[in-house]
Parts: sequence; structure tokens; C-alpha cells
Amino acid sequence: MKNLLMQTENCKITLNGIVYEVPKGMLLKDFFIKNNIKKEHPCGGKGVCKKCTVTVNGKKELSCRYIIKEDIVVETDVSVDLPYKNTAEGINHTENMCLCLDLGTTGLVFALVDIETENIIEIKKARNPQCIYGADVISRIDFCTHNGVETVQKTILDEVNNLISSFNLQKNVNLYVAANTTMLHIFAGVNPEKMGKAPYTPEFTDFKYLRGKDFGGDNINDIILLPSLSAFIGADIVAGLNVTETPPKGKYNLLADLGTNAEIALYSADKIYCTSAAAGPCFEGAGISQGMTAQKGAIYAYTAPNNFKTIENASPLGICGTGLIDIISVLLQNGIIDETGYIDCEKYEVAPNVHLHAQDIRQVQLAKSAVYSGIITLMKINGVNFEDIHTLYLSGGFSEIINIENAAKIGLIPKELKNKAKSIGNSSLAGTVKYAAEKSNLYKFTEKATYIDLATNTQFLSLYMENMNFREV
Repeated sequence: MKNLLMQTENCKITLNGIVYEVPKGMLLKDFFIKNNIKKEHPCGGKGVCKKCTVTVNGKKELSCRYIIKEDIVVETDVSVDLPYKNTAEGINHTENMCLCLDLGTTGLVFALVDIETENIIEIKKARNPQCIYGADVISRIDFCTHNGVETVQKTILDEVNNLISSFNLQKNVNLYVAANTTMLHIFAGVNPEKMGKAPYTPEFTDFKYLRGKDFGGDNINDIILLPSLSAFIGADIVAGLNVTETPPKGKYNLLADLGTNAEIALYSADKIYCTSAAAGPCFEGAGISQGMTAQKGAIYAYTAPNNFKTIENASPLGICGTGLIDIISVLLQNGIIDETGYIDCEKYEVAPNVHLHAQDIRQVQLAKSAVYSGIITLMKINGVNFEDIHTLYLSGGFSEIINIENAAKIGLIPKELKNKAKSIGNSSLAGTVKYAAEKSNLYKFTEKATYIDLATNTQFLSLYMENMNFREV
């Protein structure tokens, strides 16, 4: 009887003046998830990223490791989504419109589109609230495997529907969605658990058509999920290919989507080879001590100590992806970091109250080597030389303002391709808009694509270790 009473005993949590009652023995992380409190756990609860640090009864604790055993008072800076607001008066809502969504692992970008002109009338952005389940797709697959997909799906659908309502649509429209394969599965309510273990089999890769009313979407007729190529090459790359140019005869282009899971395509007029490399989320702010997404106060450009630019010229609060690349490049050039990534201090002040930590440098080394080595592996497998490359397209949200020279200096991209590199911003969204307007043939990409699995490729594994250093690679 005593054991039974202990199992059913509850504890009280006081957070922001609100008192919650929870079962004794619950993880604080699970309390946040259950109550839709958007405290992020980028490492998926492994206790290594330290991003979920909170104050419990005056003491710093990791919410992913803290077991609730008594009544506690919790203090935390809960993550804030990127802002979106209601449509301003005077926006011209045409008769022939649709919505397009780039559903990223870290962020959402919505576009209201005039189909006839392909003009984007309005854009809205928000954080992907699924970050509370982990920063990468593997963490979210793991959560779905053990807990089902419904909770994670509801988290994203609530945010998507909130964004849709903020457009103040005057008529029903269709919604077109591009995302990586895992995000598409979760959005559709299909458990992605089979993609978490070999042979990494997705439940679907073709177009998927859904009814808006089944997903709580007011003003949404049909939802069209664009096709993917494999478990790890999603509709975001297919959409990206849809807006890049075909290279001249005898030449190849490269498309590198620099997200949490770096997706890379090497293609000619009649062949497509693609792969994915686990770059991790450091270029999107996660896994970096003072990392953040491209929000107000984020350092996005850096030329020398205390010579930096922040978004909206605000006081520096942290470092986003492009700023991280610049900082590493500058510190390398000034000998503050050596080629092995060693820095002679635990942390280095790059701006008032903003520091780069020694462990942050390691995260960059892992990420940049994955991208660089993925590019080189695809080229080697297919006997393609640097002179055979016509254009290297860099896509992804932060690629819009990336310093290509610095990206080459740290070894994120080959220095031999820096003069052929071209930033194209959010190609996933742009390609989705093009498909929605033109109904272009996406099967011409999916039917001729060959996926290269880097996890079992000995060339990649060798290159990955070899290119970890910051030398002229």
C-alpha cells in the first residue's frame, strides 16, 4: 500500500506565477512538453547541449535530466517564436491565390502567392515548435517511435493553423508544402519510426494529398505535400532543383541546402546524384553556447573583434549561422584559433556579453567537415573534377547573407568552387511557389535521382576525419 501511495503522489510546480500539479518522478522536460511550454531541448534530452538549463529552487538544472521529487519553483527564459502579425490593411488579396510552406526542422516560412503572376504577396515566419522534442530529425523520430506521432503532429499543426489565420484570408485556398521527409511524415500524422533504423524506409515519398478540413485548417481546401527522393532527401531538395538552372552540356551543378541535415545534389542535364550529411543544427543556432536563429540581436556579420553587425542593429544577444562562419574565419586569420581548432581560452569575447566557447568551435568543425566531405564524396564517386562544376548553389535560410569567402576559408565549401558559388536563399520555398503556379514536372527529378548513403561510404568517412581541421583543404 505504501508503494502505491508513493506512485500516485503529486508535486507542485510554480512557473511564472502559475501552479501546476504533476506526478512525482516526472522529468521536468516532459512537464514542459505536456503543457506546451516551448522550452527547447536541441540534443533531444541527452544532457549534452545545456540549452534546457533552468533554475529550480534557486539552483541551475537541466530540465531534460531533472526528476521532480518535491514541490519546486521554476524560472526559465522560455523560447520565443519569430514574430508574425495579422495581415495589414490594404494588402491586395487576388482571386487566384495559394499558400506555400517551407516546413524546416528549425523554422517555418509561409508565403501567400498570386498564382497567375507567381508574386509573393506576403511572407510570415515562425520557429518550428517541435524543437522542444530535439533540434534534429533523429531526436524527433526517436520521440515518435516511443510516444507516437500524434503529440508532435499536433504541435506543428497548431502553429501552422495559427499562421494561416494570421493571413486573414478572404477565401479558401490550397496549401503546398515542402519539407524534409521526416517533417512531411509528422505533418501528415504518419509515424516516421521506420526512418530511424536500417534500412531507413519512409512510408511515402510521392505526392501526398490531404484535405484541409481534416487538419483543422480554416480557409484551406487541399493540402499538397511535394514528393521526396528518399528517407533523407526530402521535398525541400526537389523544390530546390525546381528553381535552379540545368548546367551546360558536359557540366555539373551542385546544390547544397545548408540546414540541420545538409542535403546535397550533384546533377547534369540527365543525371542526379544526391546525399545527406548530418551537419547538425549549429548553423541554425542550436548546439552553440550563445547560438540563436536570425532574430533581433543576432550577430550575422563579423570582421574583427567588436566590429560586427546585428539584426535590426540591436544590442548583441548571440550568434546566428552566418555570424558564426565569419567569427571562426576571422579568429583563424588572426591566429586566435589554430588549424586543429584549439583556442587558448575557455571562451572568447566576440562582442559585449557574447562569447564563442571552445566547444562551439568543435561543433563547427563537425558541421563544416560533413558538408565539405559530402560534396567531395559525390564528386569522387562520379569522377567529377572541380573544373567540371558550372555552379555551386548554396541554399537554406541563412545562405542569403552568407560570406562565401569566409565559408571557403573555414572549409565549409571547397576553395576551388568559391568563385562558382551562388547564394540563392530559400530555394525550398521558391521551388514550391514555382510548382504551385506552373505545376512543373517534379517527376523529372525524382525518377532520375540516385541516392548515395554516406553512412556506409568509406571515402566519406575518410574525408570526414581528414577535413575536420581548419587548414587549406
